[in-house]
Amino acid sequence: MADQTTSKLVFGERPILVTGAAGFIGSHVSAAIMARGGRVVGVDNFDLFYGREIKSHNAREAGLAHGTASSRGAGVLVECDITDEAAIARVFDEYKPQGVIHLAAKAGVRPSIADPAGYMHANVTGTARVLQHATRVGCSRVVMASSSSVYGNPEHAPFHEDLDVSRPISPYAASKRACELLASTHHHLTRLPIASLRFFTVYGPRQRPDLAISLFLSRISKGETIQMFGDGSTARDYTFIDDIVGGVLGAYEAIPRFGERVWNLGNNKPVALREMITTIERAVGRDAIVERRPMQAGDVERTCADISRAQREIGYVPRTGFDDGVRKHWEWMKDRANETRP
Repeated sequence: MADQTTSKLVFGERPILVTGAAGFIGSHVSAAIMARGGRVVGVDNFDLFYGREIKSHNAREAGLAHGTASSRGAGVLVECDITDEAAIARVFDEYKPQGVIHLAAKAGVRPSIADPAGYMHANVTGTARVLQHATRVGCSRVVMASSSSVYGNPEHAPFHEDLDVSRPISPYAASKRACELLASTHHHLTRLPIASLRFFTVYGPRQRPDLAISLFLSRISKGETIQMFGDGSTARDYTFIDDIVGGVLGAYEAIPRFGERVWNLGNNKPVALREMITTIERAVGRDAIVERRPMQAGDVERTCADISRAQREIGYVPRTGFDDGVRKHWEWMKDRANETRP
């Protein structure tokens, strides 16, 4: 997929700034840019939501060298909080990137309910600062991560980009919708091309350890109990990381032709929670021990992406089936465990 959607990309001398570069998606996007001959300046604040060593490992796997804004090379990682006005301004001033892929955010529906103000600060204020400085230094475009959570619980699926998204059901979703509105306003005022990408439940190597597939792979393989919220009928449009990366770079190439656009990046094949657990059981060769729990506040019942716009406009065609993706995810987890074993 990546070859199809990024074949026209031509990288200049100026680097691409990737925010959240030591995270799950950011590290993969950074590696893909460098594999195609581009330069990356990654920024990450190493938030304590999960262990610093995990993000450090992500950065090494991606080929990002931790350094300062005076460092040079194909991939540089600068420790920086995008909400820190002085710090993020220095990064833009030092590197004057050709464009920005903005993936940094406080993630997670359930944690956002406990800390709504923190999510708004990190996600909305951080995005405002990124957009402001991207325009100031003459960036050609910005691609930014949104989320399928903005759709809430619509009656009909699949979800297309023109659906009413005025009723998000978690602070995280509200923060992502606010970022989309901010992007639209910023484009209106500055004409900076900006793409907002609604990701649908991304999984694969380097996925955050707190997310369901990573967590279930780990716990089921060890014979530990997993929690199933609801009756197992809730469904998610699980999308493999390689497909997401192709879509991100396809959007980066295409957005100057559109000015301002929203694209869904999903798989268009929802998987029920019960089926997800069964698939993981097959991958690890062990039965799950399941504890049934009631549905949690903020969770949506189903996600399913209408990807026809992204297919038509950026050549987005997801190619990784769920069984194959889970197997690849599990193989990476086993390899990672072998690396860290004394």
